[in-house]
Amino acid sequence: MTVARFSVEGGARVEFGPGVLAELPDFVAALGKARAFVVTDRVLRATGIVDRVEKALTHGGIEHAVYEDVGPNPSTGELDRGAARLREFGDAAVVALGGGSALDAAKGISLLAGNPGAVAADADSLWDAGAGLPLVAVPTTAGTGAETNGFGVVEDTCARRKVYIGHSSVRPAVAVLDPELTLGLPARVTASTGIDALVHGIESLSSRGATTFSTAYAAQAMALVSRWLPVAYRDGTDLEARANMLLGAHLAGRALTLSGLGLVHGIGHALTAHTGTPHGVALAAVLEEVMVFNAPAADAAYEQAARAMGVPSAAGGWAEAAIDAVRAISGAVEVKRPLRELGAERDRLPIIAADAIADPVTKNTPRPPDEAAVLDLLHAAY
Repeated sequence: MTVARFSVEGGARVEFGPGVLAELPDFVAALGKARAFVVTDRVLRATGIVDRVEKALTHGGIEHAVYEDVGPNPSTGELDRGAARLREFGDAAVVALGGGSALDAAKGISLLAGNPGAVAADADSLWDAGAGLPLVAVPTTAGTGAETNGFGVVEDTCARRKVYIGHSSVRPAVAVLDPELTLGLPARVTASTGIDALVHGIESLSSRGATTFSTAYAAQAMALVSRWLPVAYRDGTDLEARANMLLGAHLAGRALTLSGLGLVHGIGHALTAHTGTPHGVALAAVLEEVMVFNAPAADAAYEQAARAMGVPSAAGGWAEAAIDAVRAISGAVEVKRPLRELGAERDRLPIIAADAIADPVTKNTPRPPDEAAVLDLLHAAY
């Protein structure tokens, strides 16, 4: 028996509870900063959440500025513009506010601001760069778990590919998990982000990089998300459901940070880059197909997944039980759509397959595919 070596680094300070946002100025001050640079997306202002954050910062005596030019699939250009604004604003803590896109963008902006002259297109070389500015992460969706790690996925619009930008210094120092910020999230966004969290749990359990720690996080995440996602989807005002979804997404983020992800995300990143499809919807489009493909090499992991979701073994074994349970959840939240409805042109599927194989996360998948196998999966999901 081979005993693998692994390390577990300390995570962010976690502040959880309804109304905890009011303590944001204290979290900024704890980082030794008296100023905050808020990075958020273009639509969050309309929800009133940005105003609540600004009011809390003002009340706490924290000077601040807001950068709101982040789209649903953040681009290298958006990061460069945000970094320029942050350099002008000066020394500050970065408050990453929003869903995964805003949190990912904030990490990149923080890192670029700490490295004068750097641009987001240099992402591959910035892992060994100087430190970025400290971050406080305030997620407003329950999906990506981006508050748990120091990297983000952004789109290089020139190369038409997803790139990973990150550094240990931009792992959020504080994660502010306030379920009140997710109340009333639209059902379709609840579904898309919630499926992302579910996939994080599944892929963390079956990843080649899985460890005892990541498995513990992933199993608990799947237990929470599988139970509470349909509830939150049906009733966006259910605070208990929202709170458990936020915790589930956070635990799934901790799992993936340790284990890495897999082929569902490899394909999902490629689909989003080529079609603009929201991340969770892209994942849902191929999740069941990839699970079927991986099943011969992931039976033990899928047994863990099925048990976490509270389902018994099916006639075809634990893998079938897990896949059936995932299919039921996707159906309950109405998130799965065929690729042809997502704007994926059939003649571009080979390019999407090639990009999925090239994505670094794909190497963690339990059954390594070649381009032909991925193309078959895409055709099956078409």
